[in-house]
Parts: sequence; structure tokens; C-alpha cells
Amino acid sequence: MTNHLGSCLCGTVSFEIKGDFDSFYLCHCQHCQKDTGSAHAANLFSQSANLVWRSGADAVASFTLSGTRHSKSFCKLCGSALPNTQIPGLLVVPAGCLDTEISMPPTAHIFLSSKAAWDDKLGKVPEFEGLPD
Repeated sequence: MTNHLGSCLCGTVSFEIKGDFDSFYLCHCQHCQKDTGSAHAANLFSQSANLVWRSGADAVASFTLSGTRHSKSFCKLCGSALPNTQIPGLLVVPAGCLDTEISMPPTAHIFLSSKAAWDDKLGKVPEFEGLPD
């Protein structure tokens, strides 16, 4: 069994995930594009791991899009994405909120039929180690 630590950007919320992840999906659906502001969401899923809030549980808010299973949790202060338990029996953890290494590679890209038009061009974009001059 693996343990992972994570937190929000402002440090108010911290948590521990006790257990293993079943899958790691890069979701390109329009809902994930809207709630991340990016080309896709990177979420880890587990049906057996346990979430323990170490600090700031009162600063966690959740939103579920009406008529869908799309849900997200976030810090009320800084807006950082946080683990979500709104779907019964499923823990969804945004990969970017973890402070510990993720050894699992992404399982798959999903909902590619909805992917952003500019997503195909990412391989041709210049890369920099930091902010360009």
C-alpha cells in the first residue's frame, strides 16, 4: 500500500491518500477543459484508497455540474483543485495537487472526441526550463 501527501497552492489544505490508485486518466472532455482552464485534466482514480484531511478541511468546497457526474473539489481560498469523493465509492485526485511523486504513468487519454483544437500542435511548441526572456 502506498501513501501520498498533497496540498493546495496557499497551503491551507493538506491531505494524505492511504492506498493505491487504480488508473490515471488525462481527460479531454469539455467539462474538464472548463474546470482546469487547460487542454485536459490529469486525475488519478481509486476505489479503495482512503482520503484523510490533515488540515484545512473546512476550506474545501465541492461543485457538481447539474445533470452530470462531473464534480470537482477545490480550496475556497486559492482555488486549487483537490481530491474529490462526490461519486460514491470513487476517489478522484488531481495529479497536480500531490506533493509526492506519482510512479504510475498515465493509463490513457479519454474523451479525445472533445479535445481542444490546439492540443495537436503542442509537440511543435518551443520548450523552456523557466519563463522565457
